[in-house]
Amino acid sequence: MGKQKQQVISRFFASKPKIPAASTPPPSNPSSHSSPPPPKPVISSPNVKTTVSFSPSKRKLLSSHLASTPKRLKPTLSPHTQNPVPPQSNPSLHQKFLQKLLEPPSPPLLESSIEPSESDHKKYTPLEQQVVDLKNKYRDVLLMVEVGYRFRFFGKDAEIAAKVLGIYAHVDRNFLTASVPTFRLNVYVRSLVSAGYKVGVVKQTETAAIKAHGSNRVGPFGRGLSALYTKATLEAAEDVGGKEEGCGAESNYLVSVVEKVLDVSGSVSNFGGANVRIGIVGVEISTGDVVYGEFDDGVMRSGLEAVVLSLAPAELLLGQPLSKQTEKLLMAYAGPASNVRLEHASCDCFKDGGALEDVMSLYEKMVEDNLADNVNQLAEATEQRNSIQGVLNMPDLALQALALTIRHLKQFGFERILCCGASFRSLSSRVEMNLSANTLQQLEILRNNSDGSETGSLLGVMNHTLTTYGSRLLRHWVTHPLCDRNMITARLDAVSEIALSMGSYKGSQSIVEIEGGDSDATIMKPELSCLLSSVLTFLGRSPDIQRGITRIFHRTATPSEFIAVIQAILSAGKQLKRLHINEEYEDYGCNKIGVAIVQSALLRRLILTASSSKVLGNAVKLLSTLNKEAADKGDFTDLIIISKDQFPEVARARKALQLAKEKLDNLIGLYRKQFRNHKLEFTCVSGTTHLVELSIDAKVPSNWVKVSSTKKTVRYHPPEVLTALDQLRLANEELTIICRAAWGSFLMEFGEYYMDFQAAVQALATLDCLHSLAILSKNKNYVRPIFMEDNRPVQIQIHAGRHPVLETILQDNFVPNDTILHADREYCQIVTGPNMGGKSCYIRQVALIAMMAQNQPLCLS
Repeated sequence: MGKQKQQVISRFFASKPKIPAASTPPPSNPSSHSSPPPPKPVISSPNVKTTVSFSPSKRKLLSSHLASTPKRLKPTLSPHTQNPVPPQSNPSLHQKFLQKLLEPPSPPLLESSIEPSESDHKKYTPLEQQVVDLKNKYRDVLLMVEVGYRFRFFGKDAEIAAKVLGIYAHVDRNFLTASVPTFRLNVYVRSLVSAGYKVGVVKQTETAAIKAHGSNRVGPFGRGLSALYTKATLEAAEDVGGKEEGCGAESNYLVSVVEKVLDVSGSVSNFGGANVRIGIVGVEISTGDVVYGEFDDGVMRSGLEAVVLSLAPAELLLGQPLSKQTEKLLMAYAGPASNVRLEHASCDCFKDGGALEDVMSLYEKMVEDNLADNVNQLAEATEQRNSIQGVLNMPDLALQALALTIRHLKQFGFERILCCGASFRSLSSRVEMNLSANTLQQLEILRNNSDGSETGSLLGVMNHTLTTYGSRLLRHWVTHPLCDRNMITARLDAVSEIALSMGSYKGSQSIVEIEGGDSDATIMKPELSCLLSSVLTFLGRSPDIQRGITRIFHRTATPSEFIAVIQAILSAGKQLKRLHINEEYEDYGCNKIGVAIVQSALLRRLILTASSSKVLGNAVKLLSTLNKEAADKGDFTDLIIISKDQFPEVARARKALQLAKEKLDNLIGLYRKQFRNHKLEFTCVSGTTHLVELSIDAKVPSNWVKVSSTKKTVRYHPPEVLTALDQLRLANEELTIICRAAWGSFLMEFGEYYMDFQAAVQALATLDCLHSLAILSKNKNYVRPIFMEDNRPVQIQIHAGRHPVLETILQDNFVPNDTILHADREYCQIVTGPNMGGKSCYIRQVALIAMMAQNQPLCLS
């Protein structure tokens, strides 16, 4: 019998044909049973020949029926994916599905402030209760709570995180929640901070081993706020700072602004707001740069605008009350497109000397701490007392802005940076010019006017630096041209010598002949430009050492980062030592002759500062205390090398850990005797250590814990081993805590060397800027400007001048221009011509050439 043909599946679902009723009665003759049935009548489709239209009354009835029909609703969009949710045949079932698994219609949100009342019958889990308490304490902070191997967001924070980070949020018990993995903390914190939020990280304050031996055995893990992050404090913060990802070379200033309203006569008034006196303090927390100033400003707030554009702050702290004009300007700068974070704070507490009291309390506490920590730090305490005297001489409004900044930075733990008086600089200087906001914008010094980027600006053309900190310093040079003749001459001498060294390059070394006597002795010296290029290239590939030493000062640097930063400074200093600036050589007549390898006084001072024996000696001393292999692995227990009775608590903890290990290892002798097996050893399987492996027929005590087994053997954990392992874990946790505390005290001691290292890094940044200007001068064939003496008439003579930015864009198509102005002769010019003829370009060219002349050799002939 053949295989039955499989039926088509559509046959099972097809409707059965209906048999039409017979029009004639069935035959009565039984003999007709075998005759075939009559054929089915063919039903033809009706032939429609006319159409019927509705009458006016019926048409009115139909329109009213359509109007009463509910309109089709717009498709519901998913709040996370923004995709339309398809309609379901059973709405109630669909709602149940959403409530259980996918998208709740209206999840309960954790507001910024929650105070449970007696009528609130919600039952919170211990974790949720911790989150509620933390949120009530830190109302304006977006919290990331560490739970196991993930950071979780709750309530409104979860909704924000889902929107900014592109992650999924769902309801878990009482709150909306979302989570991210712990090892991606750096990425997610940067994204949230870049969006303008203040982010707080909540971590567990106890480990499992310590919790098991503490009073909180049955309760949840203790949690507390471990770090706060904003745009201005991110690069100096712990865990996420110090990375070049997404930050670049721009500064992240925190600028505090306070003001007083002046009347027409210039006295302080409580009415109006057209003329004000403004106090400003700008702090770059990651580099230690502090700028302060106080000035009068008009109704247009042009002075305030110039300072804001020059500093380009990432965060603004506004001391209330502020006038409408000032707040309007700052709110416009911190608009939605800028991602500049803005925070308001009250200045009422700083009246009647409150600002001075706040600042002095910080400085006096810092001096007392230094004297208590080390009696030998009297020189540092004296230096800080001198900086206190400098703070006392600050203007009143600038002092209020400083007190406001200190109070703000205390919540981040970065207020110590304001105690370094050497990093303070005033906005108004006798040796530098302060360009107005209109000048910065019209001359396109920092940004071009087309798309607002650095490309096509004067800074973009001049910037050939190799390090990020050199780029930050060059930005300050471009926006603050020098107005002191001696400083201009010193800078031009340095740039000219580096550029000349580039032109005479014939190899990696050159020969210096020693004159005097009958000696023909020669000395091999490294070429200046070659050595500078080698050092700066190496530093460009290294971490940002300027931010690195400041992070070390803030005690937020990791051990691997500490070693990388100090080694970079040490290597650069050793390379610059090869110039032998201070060395003297003897001829055959035993006469010492100095060899001037570097002629520029500025270059000599910078090289000596960067290669100072004190800095290099301190660097070697600091590196000798740390174990590089342990630092690369992140192992704090073996990080510190103990010598000369240093860190005695670490030595005791290491000894206790060694004793716990020996006690655990000695237990194997007991089991060898018990089972009469001298070859018995502890085994390790799948990460489980100190297992006693016995044959399957071996008899063991009933209190032994069976861990795993095979066909022939069984592995146990005896109770003595479990107790010893518990003690070993506890000793290891205590050693880790002690070593981390020792690492913190080691970083605290770095404050003694911070100023010396900061001076060395500043010298390296200046060398990078000078080298960059020399490269620009050489590539563009610029020449050195000549400045007239003070007794000569004021004049500008430019021959074959070129616009520095347009020349780069047009290449060889730019036509040079001459400019001759003289105070006693032709002291003005009228520039005429058709539209788009280059009039404004020519005027901007003269202004840019005059600015560049005060920074570097420029396009003159």
